[in-house]
Amino acid sequence: MDFLTNFIDAVASQPVFYLLSLAMIISALMVVTLRNIFHCAIFLIMTLFCVAGIYILLNAEFLAAVQVLIYVGAVSVLMIFAIMLTSQLTSVKIQQTNEQVTAAGLIAIAFLGASMYAMLRTKWNLGEVTLPENNIMSLGKLLMTDFVLPFEVVSVLLLAALIGAVVLARRESS
Repeated sequence: MDFLTNFIDAVASQPVFYLLSLAMIISALMVVTLRNIFHCAIFLIMTLFCVAGIYILLNAEFLAAVQVLIYVGAVSVLMIFAIMLTSQLTSVKIQQTNEQVTAAGLIAIAFLGASMYAMLRTKWNLGEVTLPENNIMSLGKLLMTDFVLPFEVVSVLLLAALIGAVVLARRESS
């Protein structure tokens, strides 16, 4: 039975990876090419969901959950609220023109070619990677033992940013 589940995981994960990658690339291209900023935000949410799906395929469920909670849940919703509120305040349509499309396209093609050349010329070490049984528990142990000082510094910085945001919001409202 274990062989069957491993076989299904191995066979099904590759098409799902290709499907998620294709959806992620298409939605990322839509983010940078669409002119409606609200539609761009919706496609950004789709891109971030695809990244979470790839995390799940890599057996990093905790990272997938963090991706969905923080980026999709908080940042994207904040962006959509900001877009909706600012478009009602200004009600001015900005025409978007770009005369450097050809130069940007040539640079992108050159970068893609250089990246493909580097990937094809590199000898990849494709050894078997063994993951610990419980990734979240090992992450928690690392954060509370080896990386306790950086963890606490980041906590204090986030608290200072939160207090600063509250002070600025109160100052503007009064």
